[in-house]
Amino acid sequence: MLPSRLAEAASAAIQAGESVRGTTSPNPPVGCMLIDAHGNPIASGATEPAGGAHAEVVALRAAGERARSATAVVTLEPCNHTGRTGPCAEALVRAGVAEVVYLTADPNPQAAGGAQHLRENGVKVTHLPIAVGALEPWLTSVRLGRPAVTWKYAATADGFTAAADGTSQWITGDKARVWVHEDRATRDAIIVGSGTALADKPKLTARKPDGTLYDRQPRRVVIGSRAAAGEVPGGYECYATPHKALSALWETGARDVLLEGGAHLAHSFLAADLVDMVQAHIAPAFLGAGRGVLAGPVAQTLADARRFQPVRTMLLGDDVIFEMKRKA
Repeated sequence: MLPSRLAEAASAAIQAGESVRGTTSPNPPVGCMLIDAHGNPIASGATEPAGGAHAEVVALRAAGERARSATAVVTLEPCNHTGRTGPCAEALVRAGVAEVVYLTADPNPQAAGGAQHLRENGVKVTHLPIAVGALEPWLTSVRLGRPAVTWKYAATADGFTAAADGTSQWITGDKARVWVHEDRATRDAIIVGSGTALADKPKLTARKPDGTLYDRQPRRVVIGSRAAAGEVPGGYECYATPHKALSALWETGARDVLLEGGAHLAHSFLAADLVDMVQAHIAPAFLGAGRGVLAGPVAQTLADARRFQPVRTMLLGDDVIFEMKRKA
């Protein structure tokens, strides 16, 4: 098969997984593309919501008999265990698939072993390591045993999230805010501190430019002593501390959460080493004074600074979004 055809199939599988991001937890958003011996597409599939079929089974159902002797390109190693659904590795064997190409090894010990099962049943297996963005939070959550935390903030170029008089709307422009709401719709939960919830009364919803809601909405979570004391109005999930919140979210299926504010809660998460990704939304503006991104220090010397690895930079209108991840 031409490498270009395989690359196209891998790209299609990645796109399929991306299309269901935010709908599959606690399962990963996986994509699968079935192609024939010449690299021509047969059928694609993506993981259904929890309790539904996994990506491979969705693709196999769409392909029917055409799956026999096909190659399955999957973003994650097919699972080899029975949970709410049967093992995908066995489904591929029964369908008569000739080869499986997977992009990411499964780190979950309960589900791993699919590649070996396929080989033992005469299916050619190839690991083609390609980073799959939609899977990153889930992979992090499996490794850490808690939801992956992305800290998102908007600040001026000199690091302020609000002016000296307290005004903070809007630091970034329309295009950046549209992108934020699209991103919210892919998350399992949005977290803010009780001070932010009481002062700003944030909706914590994912909204389209016309103000209507996306079909997929994240859970709304507030953390802090005032939240635990019942002072926050209804509609939010309330917890006293980050650890209690993350534990409860994990137990109830959340794997990818967004930390949005404020400075005290962000400081607590960063100081406790609970931030896995950072989205810094930087506006080309200067205040010189105001409210900073963090409410206190997380390092006393430059040598102890919390450093992250750059992932990507995007220009949205006049604003820059700088994404980083925890260094390995």
